Amino acid sequence: MCIHVLNKFSTHSGTVVERPFDPPYNYCRVCLGFLGGPEVGKAQVLIVDDEEAIREVVSTLLESQGYQCAAVGNGRLAVEHLKRTSADLVLSDMLMPEMDGLQLLSWLRSYDPEIPMIMVTAMHDVSTALDSIRCGAYDYILKPFEKDQLFLSARRALEHRRLLLENRNYQRNLEQLVEQRTGELKKALNELEQSYDATLEALGGALDLKDSETVGHCKRVTAYTMAMAKAMNLPVESLPQIARAAFLHDIGKMAIPDRILQKPGPLDDEERKVMRTHCDIGYKMLLRIPFLTQAAEIVLSHQEYYDGTGYPRKLRGEQIPLGARIFAVADAVDAMLSDRPYRKALGVDHARTEVKRCSGTQFDPKVVEVFLSLPESIWLELRESAQQQFRLATSAVLV
Repeated sequence: MCIHVLNKFSTHSGTVVERPFDPPYNYCRVCLGFLGGPEVGKAQVLIVDDEEAIREVVSTLLESQGYQCAAVGNGRLAVEHLKRTSADLVLSDMLMPEMDGLQLLSWLRSYDPEIPMIMVTAMHDVSTALDSIRCGAYDYILKPFEKDQLFLSARRALEHRRLLLENRNYQRNLEQLVEQRTGELKKALNELEQSYDATLEALGGALDLKDSETVGHCKRVTAYTMAMAKAMNLPVESLPQIARAAFLHDIGKMAIPDRILQKPGPLDDEERKVMRTHCDIGYKMLLRIPFLTQAAEIVLSHQEYYDGTGYPRKLRGEQIPLGARIFAVADAVDAMLSDRPYRKALGVDHARTEVKRCSGTQFDPKVVEVFLSLPESIWLELRESAQQQFRLATSAVLV
């Protein structure tokens, strides 16, 4: 075992300092003998110097420490070598023909900034050596140099490179892990959202079955609402909330007594007052579910009129959530296209005329304009599609 515990050596300024071993290498800095640690035998060192004798001496010294060395005579040849075969460390003279050390350093920093470069210079070029440090060189060695200084500087530079590579790999692995976890989280959220929507569809279906007069109404009015919302080019992220609100707009009727909900004739004043509470009831039901907060606002406002004569808060114009203003037209259209105990279904022409007549009073004129711009056939197509979906869902439940 090496008997040296601390290394006493001189800095460039001549100061004597003491330092213990540097992990992860267990070697003494005085004899530079390894006591165990990472193997450096495969480290590739490129030596760049225009003096062949110096190239041979440096190569011999470093190869004695287990490094694999290559040597070239100037910066241009170094560039050609590095383009063919990479290196773990470049040891370069400062003054060379064709391409000097600083030019090589500048090229290497842009080509592969993770390869450390040690500059070798004469004593009178110290200021230039310091400039090289500022330009990105890892270290510099003054000629004539001690072999111990060469070995120590090389080991430190290679350790620096190892840490850089470890950090890069760590970052890459971390990014991959974050991407993987993000994908898993999105998948879980999508599955959770689908589960929520299935539950909500079951609630809407239960309401349709309870109110036999409006069977399939939830699906139809949702289809109409979404057709207009998409035609208005609303942000994609807002569409699911509008769709859920349209589907659940009457969820509060679950709390309305059957004698009122299923009464064949017109409601009296007291019954009408009870019926109107379904907006607030539905709002409070949905408000308890965090991802339905925006939908709850639409449910609360779906009976408001554009001129402020609706209920429950008598909101006016754009005080009414846009989703509720779109829904109002869809709800009226479905009512006119559906059979009622007191009349048969009305045609699309009648619905278009009536919606246009109520523009600015019951309905938002901008929404009415979008409704009228869509082809008449779309409403009957959407109605039939929604009815078919309802029939399939109902038959599946009954089976």
